[in-house]
Order: sequence, then C-alpha cells, then structure tokens
Amino acid sequence: MKFYQFGEQNNKSIMLIPGTCCHWKRTFGEVIPLLEKDYHVLCVSFSGFDETEDSTYISTLDEVQKIEQYIQENCNGKIDLAYGCSLGGSFVAQLIQRENIHIDNGVIGSSDMDQAGVISAKLQCTIVVPFIYSILQKGRIPKIFQKKIDKRHDTYINKMMAMFGMGSKDMTFVSKKSIYNQFYTDLVTPLNENIDVKDTNIYVFYALKMGKQYLQRYHQYFKNPIIKEFDLQHEELLVCYPEKWCEEIKKIF
Repeated sequence: MKFYQFGEQNNKSIMLIPGTCCHWKRTFGEVIPLLEKDYHVLCVSFSGFDETEDSTYISTLDEVQKIEQYIQENCNGKIDLAYGCSLGGSFVAQLIQRENIHIDNGVIGSSDMDQAGVISAKLQCTIVVPFIYSILQKGRIPKIFQKKIDKRHDTYINKMMAMFGMGSKDMTFVSKKSIYNQFYTDLVTPLNENIDVKDTNIYVFYALKMGKQYLQRYHQYFKNPIIKEFDLQHEELLVCYPEKWCEEIKKIF
C-alpha cells in the first residue's frame, strides 16, 4: 500500500480511498488539484493496485490496518475528513467502527455496502473476477458492450470505465489474485449495524438512481447518517461533476 500526499501539511486533512479495482489517480485525479489548495490531501493506493510496488492485495482488514498505522504514525491518529469511493465507503465505515484512529467526518460515496456469506461470495467471484481481470489486461471491455455504449453516447459509463483503465493498458500489472481477494474479502468482512462514534459525523452521498434499497442500508449500518441526495447514478457526482463534488466536500467543513 502507498499513500500520496498533496497540499500543505498544516491544513485540514482529507483522505481519499478508491473503489474496487480502481487506480487512485484515475479515481481522484480531477479533484486533487481542486482540493490541494486548501487541504492536506492523502490518497490511498491499495496493495496490488499500485504500479510502483510489487505487492498483492491480501484482505480488507489487512488494508484497513495499514491505513490505521499510517494515520497513527503520520497524522497523530486523526483525520478531519475521509471520503470512500464505492468500495472505499466500506473502508471508511470500518475505520470509524474500529476506533483505532479518529475521523471527524466520514463520507460514504454512494457505496453499495454489499455483504454476503462465504458460498455466495465465492460464486460471485467465480463470475466477476475473470471478467474484471480480462478488462484490466486488455484495457477495454468486450466489443458488444462498447458498441452499445457508443450508440448511447453515455458520458457517465465512459467515465466509470476510465476508472478501470479503459482506453489503455496501464492496469495490466494487477494480478487475478489481488482482484479476487479484494472482491471476496469486501463481501465477507462483517460491518456493524448502527455505527455511532462520539464526535464523528457520517455523511452519505446518496445516488437516488441506485434505488431505495441502498438508502435502507445506510440507515441500517449507520445510526445517524446525514444523507445528501443527488438525482444521479453510482459515483456520478465524482466522475462527471468534480467541481460540484468538491463544493459538497467543502460544505462539510
């Protein structure tokens, strides 16, 4: 795991945590320049998903512990705000509920917060992991899907695919084992219900187009979540409207 820093260290801190199989720079590359003027930005790059190191993603808890250690050693055990993109939202929740470090403001980025049993998780991995691995190796999705996207002129889908390295082959270093471990351990790592930590606010960027079942999950896992609704799709605010996303982050401060 690596951590990338931007901005002045004396400013309020913002930690950015990427989603499933996503590169830190492809995920947050457009918002970092907008944040680093006013904040100390710390961007997480997961083990197995950073081209500058030879590593393998072991598990969710292994990565969570590395983040905790970094915050303890470099930030006096405290972060002013942590944003989790998709999968990263589960990391923010884990960091808050474990209470080994303190986060003043946790922001869940329209995460699905999926949980599954061992058998179900293994079945899902059997289907999903080879597909994702193929995409990362080839730098493109199957032609039949791309043709449908091109016909729709869907900017959102293209932006989301770019987070996975579409249009290039710069994610070929990611191993199938890292993909499997990330996907599987996210599903089977338990998350507490009614998470409520003193002096910690939990915000949720709720994408209405994901469906009401996700709103129910947010209220299931967090006791008093502050829901910010957007008539958008999963992480559309971040990938399509970076300036607006930054405005919403700054409002929290």
